[in-house]
Amino acid sequence: MKLKKTLALVVAVITLFSFFAVSASAAKVGVIWDWFQRGVGPETEGFSIDYRYFSPVKENDSTKYPLVIWLHGMGDGEFEGKQVAASDIVKWTSDDFQSRFKDSAGAFIFAPRSVEEQKLYWTDELVYPLRAAIDDFIEKNKANIDIQRIYIGGYSMGGKMTLKMATAYPEMFAAIFPICPAWVPGNEAIDYLKDTPIWLTSGALDPLVSYYSYVMPTWKRICNQSNNPENCRLSTLAMTLYPDGKPTSSSHWSWYSVNGDMFSSRNGNYPMMKTQNALGERIELTYPEGMISWLSGFRSDFDGAKATDSGNTDALKTDGRAKGFKAVTEFFKNVFEYVLYIIGLK
Repeated sequence: MKLKKTLALVVAVITLFSFFAVSASAAKVGVIWDWFQRGVGPETEGFSIDYRYFSPVKENDSTKYPLVIWLHGMGDGEFEGKQVAASDIVKWTSDDFQSRFKDSAGAFIFAPRSVEEQKLYWTDELVYPLRAAIDDFIEKNKANIDIQRIYIGGYSMGGKMTLKMATAYPEMFAAIFPICPAWVPGNEAIDYLKDTPIWLTSGALDPLVSYYSYVMPTWKRICNQSNNPENCRLSTLAMTLYPDGKPTSSSHWSWYSVNGDMFSSRNGNYPMMKTQNALGERIELTYPEGMISWLSGFRSDFDGAKATDSGNTDALKTDGRAKGFKAVTEFFKNVFEYVLYIIGLK
């Protein structure tokens, strides 16, 4: 009897905790709804992608603004609105951060949601439906979107989808910023990205998307194949911290540095982070010239044409991770190179 009462009490406590946790999450989403509007893309190949978006457009505003596409990680699309609430991308809508977008002092923020209720976490079959949603959004806001300044980034599974979207449709994106991306593009895929400015960010101790097995092989291909290595960057976090310097709950959460525009909350260098370009040169960031300034400095030749298919489909199926003995040797080689980089010998 005592055991039953104890179990009942435990269940009650867990239920109560879950209630408050969900309520807090829902409240946070509710606040974000105040300035992120809802939209839904057209059904394409059986899927329609819903999204939240922020618009910088004011009354009687004819300004052409860049479009930033933000892709969430696995689990952060489980319900509508969470893709914004689960990260600090909302900071990019602040007057301070909006003012950092060059030539426009503002940008659209477009945050689509993967079809997670169908257990799809930015899989290849969503590439074309996501493009259709982006095309539809551009059409609805064509008076104010600068089609030659479209940028895409995201974390974890969203980092994977960032690379896949840019591989499928390289002509569309002026620059990309994958964060701890859960995919290693093969040489064929990277070849489609050779003219694209790329800023990779990752935690060196990431327990979910290994820096050494995923990020470093991707970075090496970028270094070897990019036509503009001076415009490609890698930011490595020795420890994954919030902008105020406190450790995050997981070393996987490197996107908090990007959400802070690569600076601390005290407007200084982000703690425990080093940045280099694809020529191997150290990059010293000078406040407030961070991710936003870097992105908005690039333009594409995109003509605004809508996609009619999933783009460079074959390249999306490649997996550039090393296998077997080669994987082991590459792992230790990457660790050694990272140590040299941290101590300043590389």
